[in-house]
Amino acid sequence: MGLHKGTTNNPNGRPKGKPNRTTDELRVMVQNFIDDNLQTLQADFDKLEPKDRLTFIERLLKHVLPAPLQELDRLTDEQLDELINRLKAKNNENTETED
Repeated sequence: MGLHKGTTNNPNGRPKGKPNRTTDELRVMVQNFIDDNLQTLQADFDKLEPKDRLTFIERLLKHVLPAPLQELDRLTDEQLDELINRLKAKNNENTETED
């Protein structure tokens, strides 16, 4: 019959920090493509106009860097201090449970 809603054959799930196999395979494929075509990619990049180079770099960085958190700009210093203290306390709790 199948599984009931909300149940799974693996109740522990994928271990924390272990990448999805498909994602990992895709990363390897993209890396291999870049490695195999680096000279062509560089030559194509060099042919771009300066503004197009900047656009390319900007688009590339979106996949490498996390998006900025604009909500943090709206917090007061006191709210930021409270957030930092909560994160430190949570980190200390996690460190103690790992030991």
